[in-house]
Amino acid sequence: MYDRPKGIENTRIWVDGCFDFTHHGHAGAMMQARQLGKELYVGVHSDEEILKNKGPTVMKLDERMKSVEGCKWATKAIANAPYVTDPEFLKKFDCPYVVHGDDITTDANGEDCYKTVKDLGMFVVVKRTPNISTTDLVGRMLLGNKDHHLPLITSIDNELFSPDNVSRFGKYATDKTGLNPHSGVYVNIDDQPLVTIVEPSNDMSKGYEKSVYIDGGFDLFHPGHIEVLRLTKEYAESIGAVVVVGIHEDKVINQNSELNYPIMTIFERSLCVLQCKYVDGVILSAPFKPNKLFLDKFPGNIVNVFHGPTTIKPDVYQELEPGMFKTIDEHKYSHINTKFIVNRVLSNVEAYEERQRKKGWKAENEKRLKEEEDAKK
Repeated sequence: MYDRPKGIENTRIWVDGCFDFTHHGHAGAMMQARQLGKELYVGVHSDEEILKNKGPTVMKLDERMKSVEGCKWATKAIANAPYVTDPEFLKKFDCPYVVHGDDITTDANGEDCYKTVKDLGMFVVVKRTPNISTTDLVGRMLLGNKDHHLPLITSIDNELFSPDNVSRFGKYATDKTGLNPHSGVYVNIDDQPLVTIVEPSNDMSKGYEKSVYIDGGFDLFHPGHIEVLRLTKEYAESIGAVVVVGIHEDKVINQNSELNYPIMTIFERSLCVLQCKYVDGVILSAPFKPNKLFLDKFPGNIVNVFHGPTTIKPDVYQELEPGMFKTIDEHKYSHINTKFIVNRVLSNVEAYEERQRKKGWKAENEKRLKEEEDAKK
């Protein structure tokens, strides 16, 4: 019913949504949409429209826009897009086709948000990313347990590197078209050489000859992370370098933080980092304290190590060579971190619990509409 229209590859594609915690599920939809056309415009709903149709957002419009703008597959982000997709609104941006996952999204009245564009033949389906949603992440915050944490990586024979997951790493490591290789993905295991999970493009392999490195947990991948990566990329480009990101494991983060952090697993966090336009390579299971022995494993030359404006223990970067370490100054989103976001949820528990309950009702209604739609095909 929603086959790929002839000539879609020469058009500008439209995607819209809430993008609250712009996680790898959102990024996966944007990647698939970008693969279909020559450009991707992304509509972002207002806080008020989302509250009316779905429930309260955790992230504000400005913050959600920052996250969408940080995705390498998004050509342009459009604020205040209507919750019910409007063909007339799309005409303003010369977008003849709308892309959405293979599920149903409904408004406050239980009506399909895409019914009009479906009826007009403007709708194209892509595969929805399984096992992740904003509702899932809010649920982890409210439950406060660590059941979702993945075991430490001691070898490549780890559930993190299943064939399906490795395929996903490869897809998220592509360039801004979503069609060609770009970032390399590596795994650090004890004192062994780095294991390559995804080969970088030839150009990126050459680019690694001069790299800057930044590490962290990147939990609930948010505007604070994105701005730090943007500033790191800005510096890297000024010296003709690229950006490589080290990502810590779940248990390592938990040992150095509190509660049930990280909220996202290393798999989820890695995909979020890979989709970011300011990233050129990723090292999984990066040590909490980087040193020369670790940095020398990288197939290139790391000239600087960065850290954002958050507080760090004094000994974390002390083993680096003099002059390598640099910090990023305070910026607009410096106040945002995992704890800040979780506190936003916990300070309004009743509203978010009601959102969770409403999601259950919406899910049943959306399932019914999907079954009715499939029966017509």
